[in-house]
Amino acid sequence: MLKKICVIGVLFLLFMVTAGYRGPGVIFASEQKTVPNSKSLGIGSPEKSVDPHVGYFRFYFQDEKMDYVFGSLILGATVNHGCEIGEAFYTASKIKDGDAASWQAEWIKTARLVEARGIKSLAGGHTVSARDQFLRASYYYHMGLISMPSDDTRFKETALKSRALLKKAGTLLSPKLEYIEIPFEDMVLTGYFRKAGPGKNPVKTLIFIGGAETYAEDHYFYIAPQTFDRGYNFLSLEIPGQGLLPLEGKFFRPDMAAPIKAIVDYALSRPDVDPQRLAVYGYSSGGGFAPMAAEKDNRIKAVIMNNAVMDAGAGVGKMDVSKATSDVTKTWSSFKMRLNEAIAWRFGLAKNDLPGLVEANRPMRFDPAKITMPALILVASGEYQSPEIKRQNDLCFQLLPNAKKRMVITPLEEGASNHCIMENRSLMSQELFDWLDEVFQ
Repeated sequence: MLKKICVIGVLFLLFMVTAGYRGPGVIFASEQKTVPNSKSLGIGSPEKSVDPHVGYFRFYFQDEKMDYVFGSLILGATVNHGCEIGEAFYTASKIKDGDAASWQAEWIKTARLVEARGIKSLAGGHTVSARDQFLRASYYYHMGLISMPSDDTRFKETALKSRALLKKAGTLLSPKLEYIEIPFEDMVLTGYFRKAGPGKNPVKTLIFIGGAETYAEDHYFYIAPQTFDRGYNFLSLEIPGQGLLPLEGKFFRPDMAAPIKAIVDYALSRPDVDPQRLAVYGYSSGGGFAPMAAEKDNRIKAVIMNNAVMDAGAGVGKMDVSKATSDVTKTWSSFKMRLNEAIAWRFGLAKNDLPGLVEANRPMRFDPAKITMPALILVASGEYQSPEIKRQNDLCFQLLPNAKKRMVITPLEEGASNHCIMENRSLMSQELFDWLDEVFQ
């Protein structure tokens, strides 16, 4: 009898291993239990160097990088009032595929048209119409900025134009979107706060931390309206390396937990923030920055990673930029080149030193075993095909000590497979806030 039980036990363990069992709390967010084979998709194959900023299905452009930005960043912002489908596809139809200058010109042209409509509505006292136009115009200006070199004479002007329009739209929201500045060391961190509602009582709050090429405006259009709808305050500021801070020589640095601590300090200084229901959510590189802060700051009551960047240096070492010599980059589109140059600049590197991003990211690490609060890992199924991304997220989940942990792999067949699930922000928000509501109940 004992021998029979042992044999059954061994067979069960073998089944668990071969089935890829990762333990309780790991959820595929659909009935499909396996991620798609990227060979059949033709984009983003894990067999070559990884580029996280390409899609796993095609939206419009042949250039993979441009198509990813169009589908995930622009169309993905529709649910959060950053885009209209007609405006987006008309603009796309005028852009030369893969060309950075054409992209800039057409999005800025569309932004001006939408801004003009907002000005007209505001002059007539139509504040809802004005607000909606200013929101989209802000994001379109920002999208024109994305492939613009930092030494372009239009760069700072375009960034500030996008910011000014979001600030203007924010005054037409109720409660208003507050533009905030907080001192940190020898710089000022800028961003936005919006109360969940008109009351004075402290409520649950989400602090959002962006990634390697983001601005506070990106953060707003990624998730802010989803927080308001669910009764959460929203707070997000740019940390060193983000926004316009690199123009001041303030680049990404090893101790990214320090500026996040300053943001938590600010949040807890407000009487409308409940200190027992304070969550920090980081996406892209922020999926490393947020847990770097959480392992040192128990004032953070929940942490969300999209996805978990345990070891940024190892991750970047598997990306195509790690092998981006001049012979390689001469085959790239100008659009892809400008986007990667922008990231190098934000780390204080020469723009053509893309392989230098590997060493620049090596200090960006965290230890999941030190993160004692509830934790959620979100991983898009496309990214989960990368062996290195899968390894880091599986290991992070295994090492997290709090029983209230969860890892969700979002599905291709529901349009949720790309980097940071940007193309399906409703599904991303459902998984995030349904879990967070349970943690904070």
